[in-house]
Amino acid sequence: MSIHRCDVLVIGAGAAGLMCALTAGQRGRMVQVIDHANKVGKKILMSGGGRCNFTNTGTTAANFLSANPHFCKSALARYTPWDFISMVERHGIAYHEKELGQLFCDISSKQIVRMLVDECQAAGVQIRTDCAVTRVEHGADGFHVHTADGHFHAASLVVATGGLSIPSLGATGFGYELARQFGHDVLPTRAGLVPLTLSGKHQERFADLSGVALPVAARCNDMEFRNSLLITHRGISGPAILQISSFWQPGDDLRLDLLPGQDAEEWLRTMKRERGSAELRTVLSDVLPRRLALRLCEHWLPDRPVKQIDERELRQAAALLQDFPLVASGTEGYRTAEVTLGGVDTRQVSSSTFESQRVPGLHFIGEVLDVTGWLGGYNFQWAWASGRAAGLVV
Repeated sequence: MSIHRCDVLVIGAGAAGLMCALTAGQRGRMVQVIDHANKVGKKILMSGGGRCNFTNTGTTAANFLSANPHFCKSALARYTPWDFISMVERHGIAYHEKELGQLFCDISSKQIVRMLVDECQAAGVQIRTDCAVTRVEHGADGFHVHTADGHFHAASLVVATGGLSIPSLGATGFGYELARQFGHDVLPTRAGLVPLTLSGKHQERFADLSGVALPVAARCNDMEFRNSLLITHRGISGPAILQISSFWQPGDDLRLDLLPGQDAEEWLRTMKRERGSAELRTVLSDVLPRRLALRLCEHWLPDRPVKQIDERELRQAAALLQDFPLVASGTEGYRTAEVTLGGVDTRQVSSSTFESQRVPGLHFIGEVLDVTGWLGGYNFQWAWASGRAAGLVV
């Protein structure tokens, strides 16, 4: 069995791992990156519909969920979206802002992976794919990592294995197992940025509206996200729902404002005054998708001319439109989740170097940690920032 010696061994050739590797390599460190998948950056490649939402210009610590909310501040402050953008521009990658500070490649996410690999190669970093880890040991002389592709010996070991999201891309719980092996606590994990499922009457009443989309404000546990909602065969999706899903758990109250930015009561009064003879379903179809307007009037709202709706009913209808209670039964799970909530407890990891407080030379970066960003490029910025911070010290 061949033996590979290096200064730094990075397990995981995703966004955080590659950033860490190229940073350490630029410092003259001998770096090896290994990944059990057959190609690097799989999650980068599929992100943003193949165009990679590689950062968000509005990134702050407030855009992340963690049991230790201060942990992410240091790394984010030291490597900003503009730092990553300068690398993107240096490589001549054209990009655009889609909405709310979200930056995407004009052409393809392959360009971001190519950029990272090129930077690694220029820094002398070696990358091996199809290299599954079978055992990790730690001794006085560093880390011994046994793989199907030989034995690796390194002074520093960086765990950049990601979370459980999208197992079809090769996601596993290996990073969590490794953390536990070395005495780290792992906080409970669950799917984040994920579609929600419906059951019972809500599922029955909405299932055949699959494909209907509309702008909403989704509210849960004192958080609100205003963006689009998409009705699916099994429930609801779209950016507003993916965002709120990270703050929702079964049993939590979920509300939708179906007319965000409008005063529904004032609008209904105007309709009653100006279009009193029209059916409520007709005037609602002017501000909501027609199929949804019809369904609301079939089950929840008065199905008659607006002029026949009395004051009490009008107020009730307005309240329902602006605070629609939707009972979600669960999520679509890790299969479609963009991120994993929870992970390695950050209270046992340095916020400046990402080094374990249990084992010297062991570092955790990226999604394997209990730090999860909102939808919109924040998780990539966390990968770049945490990878960079560790790369500067390993």
